[in-house]
Amino acid sequence: MVAKKILFITTEISPYLPDTEMSVIARNLPQGIHDRGKEIRTFMPKFGCINERRNQLHEVIRLSGMNLIIDETDHPLIIKVASIQAARMQIYFIDNEDFFQRKYLLTDENGAEFEDNDERCIFYVRGVMETVRKLKWIPDLIHCHGWMTALAPLYIKKHYKGDPCFKNAKVVYSLYNDEFEKPLKDNFAKKLKIEGVTLNDIKGLKEKADYLTLSKLAIDFSDGVIEGSPDIKQNVIDYVKQKEGLFHLPYQKEEVYIETFNDFYDHILNK
Repeated sequence: MVAKKILFITTEISPYLPDTEMSVIARNLPQGIHDRGKEIRTFMPKFGCINERRNQLHEVIRLSGMNLIIDETDHPLIIKVASIQAARMQIYFIDNEDFFQRKYLLTDENGAEFEDNDERCIFYVRGVMETVRKLKWIPDLIHCHGWMTALAPLYIKKHYKGDPCFKNAKVVYSLYNDEFEKPLKDNFAKKLKIEGVTLNDIKGLKEKADYLTLSKLAIDFSDGVIEGSPDIKQNVIDYVKQKEGLFHLPYQKEEVYIETFNDFYDHILNK
């Protein structure tokens, strides 16, 4: 029996970033899924606060060198890789000097959200997709963690729907208590527009690109949704529950979530 392939796309992973609900899950879940007989690949942004020397990151030249165009501007895509030795697990990092070489993740030293978080989100998700294509690694299921990955379900189901790497992939989106306060820029919908994505697909973001509309977009194009935090906003949960045919997994406690997520993947893959 051929092992199923699971792609993890996340914003944070421990130990590269401090322990949070998301970073700990994104560290332990892929290892647990691998231990249950599945192949895995894991991606995160290469934020500037990640010490490359201490964590032994190195650039993968054969994967780097592509430019991604966002709002008519070219942005070089750099791919780096490191290993978590204890887990026998490689982590791929999406890097770009303009977007990810600052000391902080999504806010500055005063807690103000970065003005270009909209473009950072677009670049990160598209960078993952293009790197997976270069790897010629065909995932059966893609698990996205947090709002910075919220465009992945849309791009997979619309822009990449005919691509051999993604055309049969199922998508799971994990919601976390990672809400941003300031809506993304008014032209966010225009910037993310790409072949295969229609204006109707992103109509909610044209009105207001806030956390709720971005979450709804991810939910609309996912096959399954997981509550990654115990305190997700009720309006988001209500939207999940009203989606017909969407597989929904409530919050799972630490001692059971890996086994439960694995069963959830199998249930979606077997449908």
